[in-house]
Order: sequence, then C-alpha cells, then structure tokens
Amino acid sequence: MFETVFDTDERGQVGIGTLIVFIAMVLVAAIAAGVLINTAGLLQTQAEATGEESSQQVADRIQIQSATGTVEQVNSTGVIDGSGDTTAKVTEVNISVTKSPGADDIQLENVTYEFVTSDQVITNVVGSDQVSTITAATDDNVITDRADRYALNFSSTDLNGNLDGGDKVTVTLTTAPGASTVTELRVPDSLVDKSAVKL
Repeated sequence: MFETVFDTDERGQVGIGTLIVFIAMVLVAAIAAGVLINTAGLLQTQAEATGEESSQQVADRIQIQSATGTVEQVNSTGVIDGSGDTTAKVTEVNISVTKSPGADDIQLENVTYEFVTSDQVITNVVGSDQVSTITAATDDNVITDRADRYALNFSSTDLNGNLDGGDKVTVTLTTAPGASTVTELRVPDSLVDKSAVKL
C-alpha cells in the first residue's frame, strides 16, 4: 500500500536525468563563452586598427617650413624669355617641408597636393622629379627625422599656368594615411626687378 521512499530504481533514473541536464547546460555555456570570447577578440582587433588609423590621420602630417616663388619674364603667350613685351610672373613654387611632431616616416611620393586658385583646382600626386633634398640623412624622398628638410617643386605646368602679382593660392598636402596640411600662399603685388619672392 505504501511505497518505499528509498526505491533505488527511481533514484537512479532521477540522477541520470539531472546529470544529462547539467551536461547540456555546461555545453551551452561553453559554446556561448566561446562565441563571446571570439567576438570580444574581433572587436578588440578592430578597435586597435581604428585607433591606429585615427592617430595616423591626425599625427602623420607634413609641416610646411617656408614657400618661395621663382620670378621670370613671360611673354603674352606664356613663354619664358627676355624678349618683346614681357611681364614678371611666378613660374615655379618651392615649398620646404618636414614632418610634424609625433609623425611616423612620410613617403613624399605618396603625398597628394591640391592647389586652389581663384579660377581653378589642380590635384595630383607628388612625383619623384618634384622632390629635392635640402638636408636629410638619406636621399630616398622619405622624411624619417624632424631634422630632415625636403623641397617640393611645382612648375608652371603643375600649376596649369603662371601666377601673377597679388594672386592667392590655397595649398593642401595630404599624406597617405589621410592627414592634411592646408596653407595659403600669396604672391606679392609687385614682382618688378625680382628673381624670387617669399610666398
């Protein structure tokens, strides 16, 4: 009439069921933990890459030391010569550059430049023929030290013409990581009897 509380058959079945549920919970928890750890690792890698790229975009800038212009006599057709009816114009722009404090090495041949005048926008990539060394430990067109100085030379061909007295040009130099340096160059009003001017 009364069943025994200590029935060994029933106790064994309950114990196996509990064990199966426990193992299933452990497996689910292990799989969930693995997914979370993988996701956390992926997010950490992405965050590190984003932080590094962001810091490069801010820090890896070119610093402009000075800018000068070469003045020559140009005739009405834009040809540089000393004969006939000529006008003094800036035919070449030379920009002395180094790297900003905290910047990594900067390959000048990967730098893009943009000249904005009153009537045109010129955009291109600095070529090896446009770079000359002023003072540097190596002659590879890479700014590796703050003491390195290079000159970027832009001819009238690069500027799509010559610059007149009083002209203003906005120059933007952008390094490969995307850090930009913007400066405004202004040609002096008078270029008479000058062979070079500070811009």
